[in-house]
Amino acid sequence: MKLAREAFPPGRHRLLPLNRKETTAVLTQSPQKYQEVLQAAERVFRQDPDWVTFFREVLGVEGVVRQQFPSLDELTAFEQSDEYAKIQKMVVKLREKRPTAEPDGEPTRVITVRLPASMHEYLKSEAHDLRTSMNKLCISKLLQVIGEDQIPNERGSGVPKPTAARTTLGGGGLGNGAPTGASNYAQPQQGGQPQTPPPFKPTQPRF
Repeated sequence: MKLAREAFPPGRHRLLPLNRKETTAVLTQSPQKYQEVLQAAERVFRQDPDWVTFFREVLGVEGVVRQQFPSLDELTAFEQSDEYAKIQKMVVKLREKRPTAEPDGEPTRVITVRLPASMHEYLKSEAHDLRTSMNKLCISKLLQVIGEDQIPNERGSGVPKPTAARTTLGGGGLGNGAPTGASNYAQPQQGGQPQTPPPFKPTQPRF
């Protein structure tokens, strides 16, 4: 599939990382670049890829957005723009049209998120109310932008204590919006030896 990276020839629009003093001056010149990035995303969208391909080519670490906004300040400013919101809606539309990644496409990865049991129950309830799966709900939340002030400072916090519930994201077998509450709960430890869960083997992932 020939995608829209050609819209930005190497060396033509690429900016070097800026310090914070330079950022304000650059951001005043950004609206035109915002439109160029949006147009590049629209060209990819019109090719009707699966959402994983669209994300990789537009929002991924080597995608159009990161190429055009290499500094954190530029990227943060763009993520607050109307153009970025429109790109996010394109991701949603593609997830609705083709929730399953291409069989020969990008491989999946699995992450295990430890969270309090009360939060796990809340997510299960939210997924049920929205008539979707836990996996889809969590991926939708991960696709949203959060500010640095919403992330706790880990310095000086020490080693986190073990929690009661563990939710695994990724893998296969999730239907198109069918509520699921599958999770792995921490098992009692015997003799101080941790119990390692069996390896996860995804089949055909559904997002």
